[in-house]
Amino acid sequence: MSMIKMVNICKGFTVGEEKVQILKNINFNVEEGEFVAILGPSGSGKTTLMNIIGCMDICDSGEYYLDGQAIHTMEEEDLGDIRNKEIGFIFQNYQLIPTYNILQNIIMPLVVRGMTTAEAEAKCMETIKLLGIDHRIHHKPSELSGGQKQRVSIARALVGEPAILLADEPTGALDRQSGKDVLALFKQLNDMGHTVVMITHDLTVAQAATRIVHIIDGQLSED
Repeated sequence: MSMIKMVNICKGFTVGEEKVQILKNINFNVEEGEFVAILGPSGSGKTTLMNIIGCMDICDSGEYYLDGQAIHTMEEEDLGDIRNKEIGFIFQNYQLIPTYNILQNIIMPLVVRGMTTAEAEAKCMETIKLLGIDHRIHHKPSELSGGQKQRVSIARALVGEPAILLADEPTGALDRQSGKDVLALFKQLNDMGHTVVMITHDLTVAQAATRIVHIIDGQLSED
């Protein structure tokens, strides 16, 4: 079964009195355990596609199935539940809470689900050690390097055991070496069985994936 299945997805926005079509009959499958990069320049529609994959927006028409669930039929309340349980988000700017320490940032999705702090901390320690940030858990985000912040972001995404990891320009704010380290980490996680979908404008970054899908003018093509 496909982890992601999109059938004829269309999405547009109204600008003034004109409807601008952003996504045009997108057909896109991702199998469980794949590492796929969606590569496209600014304005290509990749952010709109990412928002639909991540259940942060809905399509105008078409069908979207995530882990067998018909996302295109769901209400916002259900979509919020899917975002919290099925998708691990990794953002270019990390989106860490500056007043929380690293451990508090990582366990936040679990606490939102109803776990006690003690349960959440116990559950996430293995992931924290895997990512090599166990010696930094009591520090604030401002005390970490960009690469370390992205590792925290990845840990936060992983602890909820999501169906997919969705990474939006994950190396965009990093220096070259830190970017390489993060991509190597994605490869490691993929080798462990995690499904990874990465959005990027950079071909070098996309080449870390095992499959590249191009998006140009709202349409997909494969290498």
